[in-house]
Amino acid sequence: MIINHPLLGPRDAQEFTYLGDAALIDRPDALSFPSTEAALDAFHDYLYLRDNPAGEHRELWFHEQGDRSWLVVTRNTVTHEITKVELARDVARAKGRSK
Repeated sequence: MIINHPLLGPRDAQEFTYLGDAALIDRPDALSFPSTEAALDAFHDYLYLRDNPAGEHRELWFHEQGDRSWLVVTRNTVTHEITKVELARDVARAKGRSK
């Protein structure tokens, strides 16, 4: 499988490490919950509850054997066709995360 890196161009998927659902970018902010219990429940769901979709899915990939960048790859889990590749920092910034 070839991943078209936004900065480096086409790269073999063996250079990357798959790290799971791109929803991990949406980490809950513990300070925004009314109680510690609510914050713990949110972090439990964030860490352990995942969908396993068939079809288009956004995933996190780490360019371990390259520039060490994080990517959000939109890929069809049935056909493995990649339709979009974005830098994870750009996706996070678009969602209002500055760090």
